[in-house]
Parts: sequence; C-alpha cells; structure tokens
Amino acid sequence: MAFYKKSTNNYQSKKNIIVGRNPVMEALKGGVNIDKILLFKNASGDVIQSIRHQAKQLNIPVQPVPQEKLNQLTNTNHQGVIAYKSAVTYQDLQQVIDMIVGNGEVPQLLMLDGVTDVRNIGAIARSALCTGTQAIIIPDKGVGALGEDAVKSSAGALEQIHICRVGSLLKAVEELQLNGISIFTSEMNASKKLYELDLTLPCCFVMGSEDTGVQSYISKAATDKYAIPMAGDFDSLNVSVAAGITLYEAMKQKLQRQGS
Repeated sequence: MAFYKKSTNNYQSKKNIIVGRNPVMEALKGGVNIDKILLFKNASGDVIQSIRHQAKQLNIPVQPVPQEKLNQLTNTNHQGVIAYKSAVTYQDLQQVIDMIVGNGEVPQLLMLDGVTDVRNIGAIARSALCTGTQAIIIPDKGVGALGEDAVKSSAGALEQIHICRVGSLLKAVEELQLNGISIFTSEMNASKKLYELDLTLPCCFVMGSEDTGVQSYISKAATDKYAIPMAGDFDSLNVSVAAGITLYEAMKQKLQRQGS
C-alpha cells in the first residue's frame, strides 16, 4: 500500500498539477478543468484573492494546507499554490436533468457521499455506465480526486458519463426531488429490500463511505431506504460492489418492464 501511494503522488507531481500563483490563475481564466486548489494557509496578496474569487465562481474547492504538504508535491517554487487538474468536465445538475428528460429517458442517477478511494470511484463509474446511469453527482469536498488515476480505474467510463459537482449534497437532493426524482439510500436495517422498490421510476441512489455510510441529514431527506439482502451474517459490502448490485437491480427491473 505504501508503494501505491508513493507512485500516485509522483505521478500527480508530474502530470496532474499546476504550480504557482500566476499559472493557476491563468488556468482558471483559461477554462482548464480544475479538481481542487491547495493553498498555503497563510498565503496572501492580490493574486491569492483573485484565485479564491475565481475558484468560488467556478465551484472549485480551495483547501488550506501547511507548507510541508505543498513541498511534498513539487520541488519547484510553488508560491503557496498548487492546483490539481481534473480529467473530467463537470456539468450543471439541472442542465443534465433537463437534457436527460429532453432525450426522452428516465433519469437514473448516482450520488457519492464521502467516497474517497479513486479505485472505488472508478469501479462505480464502470457499473454506472454499463447499467444506463446517466450521471454521477459528487460534492466539491470529501470525494476522491477525479484525475487520471480515477479515469484509468474506470476504464474510461468517467469520460463517458455526466459528472455533476455540487456545493451541497442536501441542496442537490432537494433539486432532484423538485424534478420528480426519488432519492434512495442503502441502510442495513431498512425495512424494505432493494428489489421491493420500484426502480423503473426516476431515481437517484446515494452511496456512502464504507466506514460511516450516508450522512444522517441526507438519509433523513431521502424518499426511501433499502437494504441489500445478505445470505449470511456478514454485513459489510465494498461500496463499489453495493453500487453495482443496486444499479443492476434497477436495470433488471427496466428490462423486465420493457419485455412485459
């Protein structure tokens, strides 16, 4: 595991980052897809303020970090600023919903809440694409970076599915429900089983982190909750496996309805 982390950081330092105040500012102005910006916590000055303002306008998260963190990523003069390039293009949630409906399709979306491992995100994206899921919704903070490593893990699926980055998952839930899209969350003790839900209707599945699950305020706002049936006492599924099971059940129901 240590070797994996080391190689990933080295790769990011050479391929995935933009270093320095003016280069980052120019990248923001030039429309370069930025995943997040690391900013020395004591950084100041006009350019820093401009970076903060531009990032806020573009819904790009800015993370204050100590000098040591930046020094680990590059040997060049970073001037307190490093930006991670994103390998995907983020889209507006409402515009994506409108496009799906305009194409005559039934919305089926996936929301990631606290999923940080890029290999899990890549695997989830592959299952999503294979099951006809049109979009993945992620928060601007608390999710794994969608750089080249994530795209490779997804076998390119992240480049073929709509990715919507939002400032608030709760507001995204409200927006989805206003558009007639049901929100389903997975919980071990839910009274309904996955197959008991009508997944042929417009819906969005929320997949939480493996250690803490879906955040409580998202769970409370959900339309319904479901449990994935288990044959034995083992109660832990990898999040990408749980996503795959859920999405394939939704696809199965749609195929059965088409064939009936």
